[in-house]
Amino acid sequence: MLDVKLVREDPDSVVANLKKRGALQKVSLVADAARADSDWRKLKTEVDALRHKQNTLTAEVAAMKRRGEPIDARIREIEGIPDEIKRLDAEADARSARLKEVLMSLPNMLHDSVPEGKDETESVTVKSVGGTPRFDFKPKDHIDILTGLGMVDLERAAKVAGARFGFLLGDAVKLEHAIMQYALDFLKARGYTAVEPPFMLNRAAYEGVVNLEDFGPVIYKIDGEDLNLIATSEHPLVSMHMDEILDGAKLPIRYCGFSPCFRVEAGAHGKDTKGIFRVHQFYKVEQVIFCRPDESWKLHEELVANVEKIYQELKIPYRLVALCGGDTGFMSAKTFDLEAWLPGQGKYREMASSSNVTDFQSRRLLIRYRDKQDAPTALVHTLNSTAVVTRTLVALVENFQREDGSVAIPEPLRQYMGGVDALKHQ
Repeated sequence: MLDVKLVREDPDSVVANLKKRGALQKVSLVADAARADSDWRKLKTEVDALRHKQNTLTAEVAAMKRRGEPIDARIREIEGIPDEIKRLDAEADARSARLKEVLMSLPNMLHDSVPEGKDETESVTVKSVGGTPRFDFKPKDHIDILTGLGMVDLERAAKVAGARFGFLLGDAVKLEHAIMQYALDFLKARGYTAVEPPFMLNRAAYEGVVNLEDFGPVIYKIDGEDLNLIATSEHPLVSMHMDEILDGAKLPIRYCGFSPCFRVEAGAHGKDTKGIFRVHQFYKVEQVIFCRPDESWKLHEELVANVEKIYQELKIPYRLVALCGGDTGFMSAKTFDLEAWLPGQGKYREMASSSNVTDFQSRRLLIRYRDKQDAPTALVHTLNSTAVVTRTLVALVENFQREDGSVAIPEPLRQYMGGVDALKHQ
């Protein structure tokens, strides 16, 4: 959530930010928020003045009683004040609620370095690493490879669960978990604490980490309960510190979350319907950092470097993309996407997003820090980045396929495979 002071003191910058994001439909909300804020402050001033008047008159009545003076006139002055205070308080609460509603609907301020652009077609490739592998045969896509190996069954999954699900079988299961364990060990060596979070969140926690207006349709809701399946472990990892004051001496706090993730994929109908690239259920290892504001941009670079190093060690070719204003997510001030080359599709596809969310989530969740007892508090900055995901398995299978249909396993993963060095037909 934006700081109300920004809307109050520099509304033009908020309007410019909306225009850079291509969110022109929200420009009028800035003036709406400014009016609600002004009205609320005016009403609170009136309420404070009335309470002061009430207290003054009450003290006068007490003094007049002691002196034996008539008090009827003063009593009449006091009589209407409580109802007026109640009325003004109700109006103030309504304006405050409207202010919060508008602020919750305005996206984060983009960093100055975010490129201009209307959508993903205008995001900027920063670098490409690993080239594109050459094959002496026509490369297949991951679903044909895994089907040929007897390691995936989409038809039976569709029978029992519907579209965008799959049964993963045999050594492909072991390989997926090897990728996850490798990432957890990689991040542990770099000071990240592994966390397996709850797989459900209540609405209050979710409102703190996403814009439910946009992201809500992606979330699976539990019927009859204030619970939702998580779409990424970023959400429970960030919200776990809601309403807390963290010890400044312990910042930055680095977590790596491991969990299944569940997404409705609303709006993706007809897109990536083949295979296990865009599915309702997948595994992911996520990086999350809580830090001081002056550290967040350096730590954003750290998150990006971590995911790059993982793909470099796995020898999966990729490119790094700086998202433009129109392609940057609601919560993020700046995002880099890592896209892996998929030979079966003949193009780069997104594997990871690394974002600096600044104080946008922490203001919603009231996550603060201070350096010593009784010292002033300040909002932390939060950052997040994918490390690996089920899509990493997709990229690995397509890039390490062999002409005989088998798939070589990259050296860093073999220690987790119990001696298996390739996926072979079973």
